[in-house]
Amino acid sequence: MGNGSLVSKLRSLIGPEARRSSLTAKGLERLRGQLHECAAGQGGEVSARTRAARLAETYLALDDAGRQQFLKLIALEFGPDPAKVAAAHAEYQAAVGTPGQWKAEAALRTAMRSSRIRIMTQFNAIPQGVKFLVDLRADLLRYLENDRELAVLDRELESRLSAWFDVGFLELQRLTWHSPAALLEKLIEYEAVHEIQSWTDLKNRLDADRRLYAFFHPRMPAEPLIFVEVALTDHLAGNVQELLDENAPVFDHRKADTAIFYSISSTQLGLRGVSFGNFLLKRVIDDLKRDFPKLDKFATLSPIPALASWVKRNPQVLAEVGVDLTLEQLSTGEWAAEREQARRLRDPLTRLAARYLASAKRGGQKASQDNNQDSGPPYDPVSRFHLGNGARVEHLNYLADTSAKGFAQSFGLMVNYRYELDEIESNLEAFTGSGRIAMSSAIRRLARA
Repeated sequence: MGNGSLVSKLRSLIGPEARRSSLTAKGLERLRGQLHECAAGQGGEVSARTRAARLAETYLALDDAGRQQFLKLIALEFGPDPAKVAAAHAEYQAAVGTPGQWKAEAALRTAMRSSRIRIMTQFNAIPQGVKFLVDLRADLLRYLENDRELAVLDRELESRLSAWFDVGFLELQRLTWHSPAALLEKLIEYEAVHEIQSWTDLKNRLDADRRLYAFFHPRMPAEPLIFVEVALTDHLAGNVQELLDENAPVFDHRKADTAIFYSISSTQLGLRGVSFGNFLLKRVIDDLKRDFPKLDKFATLSPIPALASWVKRNPQVLAEVGVDLTLEQLSTGEWAAEREQARRLRDPLTRLAARYLASAKRGGQKASQDNNQDSGPPYDPVSRFHLGNGARVEHLNYLADTSAKGFAQSFGLMVNYRYELDEIESNLEAFTGSGRIAMSSAIRRLARA
């Protein structure tokens, strides 16, 4: 089977659930035999690719329950052989300190290598095999929520994907309005922070005062893995509606001294846990500095996506900071239409957000507001990302996102994270070493108020 026909066949099998079939008992036994053939690795490269392609076709033709059975079969029946591991471990223990130790160690590693890895690696070799595995893991993560027996397969597959998607293999590309239409459609589909409303909206985000960069894997050239949208300005932007205004005049990018990262979207659910966002930002900053030597400020205009959920778990904080509305009232945003009420809530809501960013930790732990240290990472996922890349919490913006989503997740508040190039490494070391959160003095004072 040629590459072209295989690709066409795999594509034809990715269709509506109605076109998929269940896995019968007879089909399960046939699948078990095919997987054992694949794990044994008999024959040459052509045979291995043919077997892997046949298994991929089988998987794609199955309904959701059948796919879960397929993955569970690999997880439970293709691990290391306990007897071989025990024997190899005994030989290694006996060989420690002797000239045969290195050989016994290699034999132990071989015994511990599961057949799951061999099966996954053979999938990688077929056309579109990398994308197939990424989508397969997206399925696996869904099933894992209610079936923990799949966890061992998930750990091994995540490890393989981390190696295959090492940042050294990825390509950074700048996307423009002249990029292929199919790729631009993917941006509209994958934008996860600020939904792209139309082609006009997308064109605005790709104008002369904007930049959009994405990471690609050479085996998935039509699929951006993660992308970042950048606005070139002369100030620290504090309102996302203004940034996204299609009717706003185009800023003269030659006068820009500030780059605002206002949207970062990961696109492949199957790559959860495979981190390359930090490398994307570093590469983008290098690219921007080369094209715009005057740029000396790099910051984000970021959502605070888990603020409302944290308040729901800690409702007493509203009264503590002086907010007299309920969580439900705050989340609708209707209060913002009343000028006096919006003015009155400005300070307490900003204090609330500062306290949240300074002290809210995963697992419900609360950090010291004096040193921001705790055993757990920040509660907010966007905060974890940027602080983990060496940024500092710079400025809070009131009524910065007045969309329904903005009110529902953070009562309209947004935050600027600042990437001070000379401080990134020290901020990162302090954050990873002791949990210290880098913050501007203004935010720190608000958090203590």
